[in-house]
Amino acid sequence: MPNCFAYCYRLNGDHSKPALTLDKINNWQPTDDLLWLHLNYTQPQAQQWIQQSQLPDIEKDSLTNDRERPRLNQTKDGFFLALRGIDIDKNTQNKPSDSMVSIRGYFTKNLIVTTSNQPVVAISRIADHINGGFGPTTIGNFILSLCDHLVSHKMTVIDTLDEQLTELEEQVMTDSDMKLRNNIAVLRRETVKLRHSMTPQRDALAKLITIDTPLLSLAERQKIHEVDEKISHALDDLNAIRERANVTQEELMSLQSEALNQRLYFLSLITTVFLPLGFLTGLFGVNLDGIPGAENHLSFSIFCGLLVGVLILQLALFYRRKWI
Repeated sequence: MPNCFAYCYRLNGDHSKPALTLDKINNWQPTDDLLWLHLNYTQPQAQQWIQQSQLPDIEKDSLTNDRERPRLNQTKDGFFLALRGIDIDKNTQNKPSDSMVSIRGYFTKNLIVTTSNQPVVAISRIADHINGGFGPTTIGNFILSLCDHLVSHKMTVIDTLDEQLTELEEQVMTDSDMKLRNNIAVLRRETVKLRHSMTPQRDALAKLITIDTPLLSLAERQKIHEVDEKISHALDDLNAIRERANVTQEELMSLQSEALNQRLYFLSLITTVFLPLGFLTGLFGVNLDGIPGAENHLSFSIFCGLLVGVLILQLALFYRRKWI
C-alpha cells in the first residue's frame, strides 16, 4: 500500500478481501463498487495524488486546507463535508483543544475520499469494523459511523469537563486558592473552544439532511438527524457548563474579595488604634524643655497607664459600634 493512503477499501459488503493496492486504485472505474480512500494530506505523495485526481478543483483545495471549518458544500456529482472532532488518546494528558482534529470528505456515487493531518481514532475504528466484517457499505452509513464516533468522543470530553467543574465547585467552598481561579478560566476556555467547533458541525449536518441528493436514503437522513440532535444536546450541556463555570468564578472572586476586605478591615482597626497612641508618644518624645512630668520619676508609669486607658477606651468604643 502506498504511504499516502492510510486506508483503501471497497465498501461492497464483501470484507474478506484485503485493502486495495495502488494498481487496483489506479485501475478503479466509477462503475465499480463504492471506493473509500483516506489520506494524510500533509504528505507530499498525498497532495500530489489529490492534485492529479479527477476531483473538482475547489474540493482539491478543501481536502488539503489546513484551516477548514465544519461545513457542507454540495457539488454537481456529490458533496463535500468537513467535520471536526476530538482524537482521544489515553496515553497523553493533552487539553481537548490540543487534540482537535479536522476530517474532510468528498462523497460521490461511487467514491469517498477523506483526509486528515494525523491518524484519527474514528477513522481507524471504521477500518477495524470493515476488517471485522460489519463496516459501512453505503455513503450514508459511512457518514453515520464517522459522526457517531466523533460525537461519542466529544460526549466523553464533555462528561470529563463536567466532573472537573464539580470538583472545582467543591474546592471553592472549602478553599479560595488563587490556583482555582486559573483552573476555572482554563475550563471555560476549553468549553468555549469545544462549543466553537461543534456549532458549525451541527449546522453542516442539518444542511446535509435537507439537501437534494440521491446519495442519502430517507432512513439515513433520519439517522443523521438523530446524530444532529445529539450534537444539539451536547451544545446545551456545554452552555450549562459554561454558565456554571461563570457562577463558580464569580463566587470565587466574591470569596477572595471578602477575605481581602477582612484583612484590610483588620489593618484599618490596628491603624486606628495606634494612631492616638503614636500621637501621644510623639508629642511627649520631643526634646524640648517644659515637658510635663520631666522631673517626676513616676511620670513614665503614669504616661504608660494613660496609653493603656486610651487603648481600652478605643476598644470599648469599637465594640459598642460593632466594629469588632
